[in-house]
Amino acid sequence: MKVLLVDDHPLIRSALKSVIEGLGDDVTVVGAGSARETREMLSANSDYDLLLLDLQLGDANGFDLLVELRATYPSVPVVVVSASDRTSDVIRAVDLGAMGFVPKRASNETLAEALRLVMQGGIYVPPMTLGSESAGPVEEGDTAPGFLAVVREQSDEPSAPTLKSIGLTPRQTDVLGLLLQGKPNKLIARELNLSVETVKDHVAAVLRALNVSSRTQAVLAVGQMTREQGGENPPAWRPSTLR
Repeated sequence: MKVLLVDDHPLIRSALKSVIEGLGDDVTVVGAGSARETREMLSANSDYDLLLLDLQLGDANGFDLLVELRATYPSVPVVVVSASDRTSDVIRAVDLGAMGFVPKRASNETLAEALRLVMQGGIYVPPMTLGSESAGPVEEGDTAPGFLAVVREQSDEPSAPTLKSIGLTPRQTDVLGLLLQGKPNKLIARELNLSVETVKDHVAAVLRALNVSSRTQAVLAVGQMTREQGGENPPAWRPSTLR
């Protein structure tokens, strides 16, 4: 597995590199210290299995770079590793296409768990603190605090729902997997050989099953479920390269 690690602090890059390389003998980590260097490296060779991105870079806004990377290299999953653990930053990163968000204060074990989950097709989000802050309306009708309150209330119940228990059909599971990749309905329709209207119906059914009202909420809900249910595997759309 080949990983591109983007962080402008050499000491942090070195520490993260050691943790990531500990995931397996076949793991190679390449470091980039700036947005410019990241673009140059990806332009020369985009054959990376995973990209870790710090949000605070000296020559670019990390969120802007995240948007650019997801648009230019959609097949490379991006995990944000940030000094911030604000709920609003987690939601914004996920809304912009990040497949995971790991605060830098997290343990080495948590980082390893998050990367394995992402490479298995999952979404990793940290426990999020409720409060008055929010990322704003990341999608129409999508307000963070209310949704996070629902997730937290569900997680306190012994009978909290699991991905296996919400009753998705195989086709809805396929749609959810592609939805979690951030693909729009047209691309999902093309990949699954369905009409756009049929995909819309499946997306609506998936949102109802998850008890959410937007794609961002669905991503967060799945991330919370996989974390709170002890790493239950999410719908798989990407082959695992980690053991």
